[in-house]
Amino acid sequence: MQTKPASEPHNYLDFEKPLAEIEGKARELRAMARQNEGMDVEDEARALDAKAASMLTDLYKGLTPWRKCQVARHPDRPHCKDYIEALFQEYTPLAGDRNFADDHAVMGGLARFNDRAVVVIGQEKGNDTKSRIERNFGMARPEGYRKAVRLMELAGKFGLPVVTLVDTPGAYPGKGAEERGQSEAIARSTEKCLQLKVPLVSVVIGEGGSGGAVAFATANRVAMLEHSVYSVITPEGCASILWKDAEKMREAAEAMRLTAQDLHYLGVIDRIIPEPLGGAHRDRDASVEKVGKAIEAMLGELDGHGPDKLLNDRRQKFLKMGSKGLAA
Repeated sequence: MQTKPASEPHNYLDFEKPLAEIEGKARELRAMARQNEGMDVEDEARALDAKAASMLTDLYKGLTPWRKCQVARHPDRPHCKDYIEALFQEYTPLAGDRNFADDHAVMGGLARFNDRAVVVIGQEKGNDTKSRIERNFGMARPEGYRKAVRLMELAGKFGLPVVTLVDTPGAYPGKGAEERGQSEAIARSTEKCLQLKVPLVSVVIGEGGSGGAVAFATANRVAMLEHSVYSVITPEGCASILWKDAEKMREAAEAMRLTAQDLHYLGVIDRIIPEPLGGAHRDRDASVEKVGKAIEAMLGELDGHGPDKLLNDRRQKFLKMGSKGLAA
């Protein structure tokens, strides 16, 4: 995987603007030194680097839920395609739902993970204007969920573990998608997750939005990256419904308990995967490596479990979900 060199500017989030100024000054100084032989600015540049590192630590020490949403949506964050290319070998994609079309928002196929045959499925947002349009920004249509069902049935037939990578603001709400049975397709995918007699593990790598995420994440084990989010609706959507004002998304994010930390406490997820300081986009290779280790650990926890145990494990997980928060 290619990682952006430290000398190149990042895409900065709104709350990172002060950091952008300091890192920008350090880059400018070094650029001037390259153009003017004999100009020594390294001491000053290093002082700015230290100041930037301290500010980055302070900014990410206590991110609010809304800021976590912003980090989860960062355009440079590793996406499904990045994880598949880095962690899985001999990836052979499956296309189409044998009914209408191939949905490019959902990618998946047969692969090997640490020399183990698996089926991998995920939502892909794209990384530039062209690919984001092609991938519909990670918002799957019915045919995407039907493709996922095809893959899960294939996994069940051949006894292969299933790994899902969740990153979607939600299922596509367009007229055509609704006409082709969007809600039914999501329900079928969720049902198939519950019926699988093979291990199913899921990682929320960015946004886990609504039923579009649940259709992939109804798993034996669910992990979330530290700054990812998982919720029934976006904060903007929630604010529009409750307060008739999308600008109240910060208050909505606080109320929704959508962070990995909240969801781990509530028992919705099983583990939190730490991110590099500044978010997964700051060190993409390290983030991918940590996700790989989490997948390996979750699959290891399910080794030796028979079909009945796997089904019961999944059922009990979802029956107990949220009880700790209700008791509190």
